[in-house]
Amino acid sequence: MITVEKINASTFKVTVKGGNTTTNHTVSLSPSYYKKLTGGKISEEDLVENSFEFLLERESNTSILNSFDLPVIGRYFPEYENSIREMLK
Repeated sequence: MITVEKINASTFKVTVKGGNTTTNHTVSLSPSYYKKLTGGKISEEDLVENSFEFLLERESNTSILNSFDLPVIGRYFPEYENSIREMLK
């Protein structure tokens, strides 16, 4: 289960309940990166949630960084941006 809470204009608190372990993450998202990925088709919170779903398909919640900028996902998983765009079609 993924819960996304907007803290301010560009920061989100994400709680992931996975198995026996609940993790908390702080994610930054710039307006320009949000528009680049979504074209405004979904909310920022939905983008963050979909991004965590993408990550959880590849690693456990305890392996996800505690704090990061959303574009960092693409450094670890080059297919990230294309996967998000495909999900929005």
